Amino acid sequence: MQQSINQEKNSLITPEKKKIVLKNKIQKKVQKVKRGIIAIQNTKNNTIINFTDLLGRTIFSLSAGALGFRNSRKATSHAATMVAQRVALKAFQLGYRKVDVKLKGLGFSKRTALNTIARSKLHVVSLYEQTPIPHNGCRPPKKRRT
Repeated sequence: MQQSINQEKNSLITPEKKKIVLKNKIQKKVQKVKRGIIAIQNTKNNTIINFTDLLGRTIFSLSAGALGFRNSRKATSHAATMVAQRVALKAFQLGYRKVDVKLKGLGFSKRTALNTIARSKLHVVSLYEQTPIPHNGCRPPKKRRT
């Protein structure tokens, strides 16, 4: 008696329904999060930020001069903040969510650009310092007399 009830229950669930259930499980896909590289090059006169994919192909590039800052205003920390905000916004609009940040140069506004990117919607995965430091290489330029 017990076996006949179990057989009736099993006959109610047809093999076709099982396949549909399995198909629904298979069709779920894992979304990949887009990841890019932000390279901040900071000089004493300008801030240039380059956005690339993981293979190093440039997607877009921005500088303080491209945003309308001229002459000595390009070197300010405010200009670096504006460039970093624009890069973070554009990267987010392109679908990037995670970034690696590479820093290069001895400018003082490097820190503000990095803080701006960290406060944006992008998740900073890693941080690289690529500033070239000479081991007693070329002689530096003479001091400025005012």
